[in-house]
Amino acid sequence: MRVRLFAALREIAGQSWLEDQRAPDVDALLRSLGRRFGAEFERVARAGAAVVNGEPAPLDAVLRPDDEVTLLPPVSGGV
Repeated sequence: MRVRLFAALREIAGQSWLEDQRAPDVDALLRSLGRRFGAEFERVARAGAAVVNGEPAPLDAVLRPDDEVTLLPPVSGGV
């Protein structure tokens, strides 16, 4: 599967796309990426949102090899 990273996650990983990732579900993907890029990456990813093939996905969402996963860090803002 392909994983797209934005903002802080992209900065921590040093890249915006990860190719050929494998995990049975979103939770396992975040654990795997946390081992690869460090605890801060996993903390930020878990505080944000996962989107699988354009749809918001919970941690237990099953992942398939042809999926595209987007990881969005939490955002804050206001006026």
